[in-house]
Amino acid sequence: MRAPIGDFANARPAPDCLDELTGPVAAAVRAWRGPVPADQLVYVDTDPAVADTAAFVEHYGPTLLDESANCVVVAGKRGETTTLAACVVKSATRVDVNGVVRKHLGARKASFAPMDTATGETGMEYGGITPVGLPADWALLVDAAVVDTEWVLVGSGRRRGKLIVPGKAFAQLPGAIVLEGLGLPLA
Repeated sequence: MRAPIGDFANARPAPDCLDELTGPVAAAVRAWRGPVPADQLVYVDTDPAVADTAAFVEHYGPTLLDESANCVVVAGKRGETTTLAACVVKSATRVDVNGVVRKHLGARKASFAPMDTATGETGMEYGGITPVGLPADWALLVDAAVVDTEWVLVGSGRRRGKLIVPGKAFAQLPGAIVLEGLGLPLA
């Protein structure tokens, strides 16, 4: 199979390679429902040493920067209450944590969640967190630009491998809220 974007030697429908995914991601692919069929989610095998965005696009090609997204875990605090959520923005942008995220979560303070919290709560590896398979009670904030992109490369739950997902599928993920302006230009 040829991946819809990029030039990857090994691309397969995600339901055919559940053993390559973390438990939560594999379970989400198995339970996938909605207008975009699960077999349109494509798993591509990639080098874990270049999982971070800058190294990834240098290795696999600069055109992927415009076709990829990052998923980050944020923590919103109000008093003693902490709310975890995930944010998905295009890789060429940054998450508006102190504006859109803080306001949407109703938090006094918002920040990126500590790495051990992000990995512990998601069951995914740092550098591979994906919006597919997040905890069911989390909000998933998705920048509208991601949904408007035909195909989007995101993490697979591990540093090795990525998922290529139709952009419109992000709006059908559990807890998804599509927001304008979630991703800001890099300074």
